[in-house]
Amino acid sequence: MKRQPRSSPRSAKPLRTVSIIGTGSYVPEKIVTNADLSRMVDTSDDWITTRTGIKERRIAAKDENTSDMATRAALKAIEQAKISPREINLILVATATPDMLFPATACFVQKKIGATNAACLDISAACAGFLFGIEIAQQFITSHTHDTVLVIGAEKLTSITNWTDRNTCVLFGDGAGAAVLRHRGSSHGVISTHIGSDGQYTDILFMPGGGSRCPITRDNVDLNLNTIHMTGKEVYKQAVTAMMDASKKALEQAGLSIHDIACVIPHQANLRIIEAIADRLRIPLERFYVNLDRYGNTSAAAVAIALDEANRSGRIKPGDYILMVVFGGGLTWASTILEW
Repeated sequence: MKRQPRSSPRSAKPLRTVSIIGTGSYVPEKIVTNADLSRMVDTSDDWITTRTGIKERRIAAKDENTSDMATRAALKAIEQAKISPREINLILVATATPDMLFPATACFVQKKIGATNAACLDISAACAGFLFGIEIAQQFITSHTHDTVLVIGAEKLTSITNWTDRNTCVLFGDGAGAAVLRHRGSSHGVISTHIGSDGQYTDILFMPGGGSRCPITRDNVDLNLNTIHMTGKEVYKQAVTAMMDASKKALEQAGLSIHDIACVIPHQANLRIIEAIADRLRIPLERFYVNLDRYGNTSAAAVAIALDEANRSGRIKPGDYILMVVFGGGLTWASTILEW
C-alpha cells in the first residue's frame, strides 16, 4: 500500500507578506576624488565625469575588512528595526570581496553583532547580490521557515582594483548597506521580484585569478589576475537591456505601470546607463535616486546604500511604490518592487 505524504505544519500556514522594517549603510571615511586619480593614472576629472558621472569614491582602510563595513551597516539597520540581534534567524551577505573564501563573511558578521540564533551564508551574484538576497529572504519568510532575515550588500572592491588600469580604477569604491526583513501586517512590502542570469557572458566582467581555476602563484602574481577585468562597451549594452527587461517583468508581475513608481533605485554603476534606462522607461531622471557621483560603483552594496539614504532622507515615504533594479557580472540581474 502506497503511503500518503504527510502534510507539514509549515506548509499548512498561509503565506506571509514581507517588508523591510529597517535599513542601514556605511561608507569609509577616506575620499578619493577624480583629481586624486589623475595623479595616479592618465585621466582627468572631465574624462571620468563625462563617461561615468562619478566625482569621488570611498576607500576602506587597509585593516578595514568587508565584514567590518557589513557589521556597521547591519547595526544601523537593526537599530532602526528596533529588534535584538538575537531575533535574527538568517544572515545573508552579498559580496564579491569576502573576507576570505571560507568561512562565509556572514559568519564574521554574526559574531560581531551577536546574532547567536542565525544561520549564515554568502551570496555570490556580483552587483545583483543584494536583490538576490531580498528574494531569498522573501522565500524563507513567506514559507514560515524564518521570521527575521538580515540582508547585507558589502564590498571592498578597492582590494581587487588594478590601479594602473584607468578604464576600471576610476569606477569602484567600498561600502555596505543592510536591510532587516520581516512580516508586517500593516504593509504589503515586497510585491514582486525577478532574478536572472546568463552565463554566456562570463568573460566580459570577471576576476580571472584567485580561485581554483587559476590560483595566484609566484609565476603569475605580477599579471594582475586577481583584479577586475571588464569589457566596458559590452557591459554597458548588456546592462541597459537586462535592467530594462527586469524592470518591465517586475512591473508586470506587480500589476503596476512605471507611472505608479514613486522612486527608482538603480544599480549605481554609470550615469549613462541610468540615463538610458530613464529614457527608455519614459520617466524623468528626477524619479531616480542616484548617489554614484559620491561613491562610484560599490557592486552588491550600491543599491543597498542608496535604499538606506533614500529611506533616511525622506525621499521615499510610507505607501510609496519603489522599483529597485540591478545588473552585475555573471551575467546577473534582478528587480524588486516594494510598497514602502
